Amino acid sequence: MAAVKAARLLSRRAHVLPGQLHVTELFFEVPKNHARPEAGTLTLFGRSVRKHERPIVPLSAADLASKEKLPYLVYLEGGPGFGNREPQNHALTQVALSRGYQVLYLDYRGTGLSTPVNADSVVAQGGAQKQADYLKLFRATSIVRDLEAVRLCLTEDFDEDKKTWSIFGQSFGGFVGLTYLSKYPKGLREAFLTGGLAPVKRTADEVYTATYKKLTERNAAYYKKYPEDIPAVRRLTDYIHWLHLEGTGIPLPSGGNLTVPLFLTLGLAFGGHGGLDEVHSLILRLATDLGQFRKFTRASLAAFESHISFDTHPIYAILHEAIYNTKQKGAPASDWAAYRVGRALKPFAWLDDAPAFLQSTPATDPLYFSGEMVYPFHFDGTTGPELARLKEAADILAATDEWDEDLYDEAQLRRNNVPVYAVSYVDDMYVDFELARETAALVRGIKVRETNGWYHDAVRSKSEEVFAALFKLRDDCVD
Repeated sequence: MAAVKAARLLSRRAHVLPGQLHVTELFFEVPKNHARPEAGTLTLFGRSVRKHERPIVPLSAADLASKEKLPYLVYLEGGPGFGNREPQNHALTQVALSRGYQVLYLDYRGTGLSTPVNADSVVAQGGAQKQADYLKLFRATSIVRDLEAVRLCLTEDFDEDKKTWSIFGQSFGGFVGLTYLSKYPKGLREAFLTGGLAPVKRTADEVYTATYKKLTERNAAYYKKYPEDIPAVRRLTDYIHWLHLEGTGIPLPSGGNLTVPLFLTLGLAFGGHGGLDEVHSLILRLATDLGQFRKFTRASLAAFESHISFDTHPIYAILHEAIYNTKQKGAPASDWAAYRVGRALKPFAWLDDAPAFLQSTPATDPLYFSGEMVYPFHFDGTTGPELARLKEAADILAATDEWDEDLYDEAQLRRNNVPVYAVSYVDDMYVDFELARETAALVRGIKVRETNGWYHDAVRSKSEEVFAALFKLRDDCVD
């Protein structure tokens, strides 16, 4: 693996926040393409957090320097495509500080404040092929090079035993963590992964074949809990389809258009704690609109859009299937795998022809929602104007069957000597449990807590329990 040059620190601003948090806002410069440093640079943004202490006896200069050089724990966010929350709003902050770390929340390239990807920035690269080539630079292989470059920068004057750092990867952040373990294990002290044991050996088709099974179970659970939503969802889809036939459609506040297929993507929420209830609340709200006003109100449509945020986080949509692509010889292109796999399944045949599906399905049958899947229609303007501008680039990426580099080094994972602690969820709708088990068996020395008591977002919804489980694995507690 090629060596990484340290990032260049552009600016550093420190603040004290409520809760006795000393937060430093950091901007770094890294190569846009680490293999070709002459091709330009990107800016990364992060926040470093440690305890703000006001001791009775002022600290000496040496003690202050020591506080600034506590070992780092770096949080790797899920997605792909999302920046970090502010440290005071993150459950990990206080837990990590109490255990002697300082925490770094670094926005991945293209997200948050790290040279964010949007339609304007992508289109500015040139034609569709150049846009696709630019977007390829935002995969996990580039992210871990950024992380390693930032580590070298921040720990340059640290003692040798503190130069390595720990990582905490949630969901896609766990995928990034496995890439880090594959590429730069010498930079890591330990790794914590929650819902992030990536299907290292599997193609996108195999991944979606597995996740549609769990999605089907979650739909069944939804209608078992809310049987009144069987006719309610049908009324809503009939209304949406009727307006589509009338030619008026249902414009969304952000500029998209509410179609039956877009409406049926609400199942994305089913994979988290309280997700069934969130969807029911929205269905109730929309159905109440029809009963009272014979149309959907702007407030309700805005509430719908809050569940489908792809247009404001384009990396999530455009690179979602690319997180499963490798350069292995013979590995197929993703070719809109979620769409191809789903439309062949009876409950999701609405993907192929929604009007025909509605006409042929008895009104008493439940309509099933899709989950964490991205489809070609997300780029046809229904989701919003941003993704529509990236449609050609998205099609090119979907057709790509060769990548510059593999995401994972299986041989390195088999000989791994970095301590890895993971929580894996039996009922995970996003990261299939059996495929996660397959990956766990590949990583030498990993310790895994498997549970059917939590869902994919447990690091937020059940944070205290999840952190306790992870640190129990690390501390090697024996009951």
